Amino acid sequence: MIDKDTVPLKVLRVAGLSIWMLITLFPLYWIVVSSLKSPADIASYPVQYLPHAPTLVNYVDLFRKTTFGWNMYSSLTVSLAAAAVATVIAILSAYVMSRFAFRGRGAVMLAFLVTQMIPAFIALGPLYQMMVNFRLVDTRQGLVLVYIAVCIPFSSIMLKGFFDNVPEELEEAAMIDGLSRFGALLRIVLPIMGPGLIATFIFNFVNCWNELFLSVTLMNTDDRRTIPTALNGFITSFNIEWGPLSAAAVLTVLPTMVLFGLASRWIVAGLTAGATKG
Repeated sequence: MIDKDTVPLKVLRVAGLSIWMLITLFPLYWIVVSSLKSPADIASYPVQYLPHAPTLVNYVDLFRKTTFGWNMYSSLTVSLAAAAVATVIAILSAYVMSRFAFRGRGAVMLAFLVTQMIPAFIALGPLYQMMVNFRLVDTRQGLVLVYIAVCIPFSSIMLKGFFDNVPEELEEAAMIDGLSRFGALLRIVLPIMGPGLIATFIFNFVNCWNELFLSVTLMNTDDRRTIPTALNGFITSFNIEWGPLSAAAVLTVLPTMVLFGLASRWIVAGLTAGATKG
């Protein structure tokens, strides 16, 4: 039997969700369509919501006339390296904060939280000077180190919630059977936390992949810049190259969409596990 009182509410929910999806997905649709248009079609009036003659010239010119291929390489290597190292370091710091009671643990957690509230540009001057002193300006290695430092606080806070949900009795039983504490961490705890580790790594990767402010400041050479900086280069004081910009935007969004699509099950499981205290 259908409860008639709930039918209008369901209709409103479906209508609201449909409108929200339309507003969210239309910019992505427009970017894809624009990337397949010729310059004449992009500038045509009235606006064409479908390409008159789809073409891949924008994608070809993007790699032939710009350094976007190298920019993708820079973003990929920097994001993967920073996300991986930051996740490993965060595993150790989060484990210590979850399993050991020591003086200053609350202060450490507070410091991690405070770093997430402070805008990055406040520390830009000292950071840039430090990178100059170590000769790491305009190097991928220097950007990786900066991104690792940026990702560790968030990753540690996130992983601590996952560690809190793993019963300590499992480690104690493993140590009774002869494993060291570190061995119990590697062989017992981390496999249980698999979804949480994947979720943390992906969030770190996406944050590094999309970061613009630090990359613009620390990277000067065109072929070493990351993708967000390269996208910014298509916008000048006198013109916006809509075709190449749209093609670059599609290629920028595609890896993260594929990554989230493939790992969505583990991301949901990881966030759910970290949201409750077992």
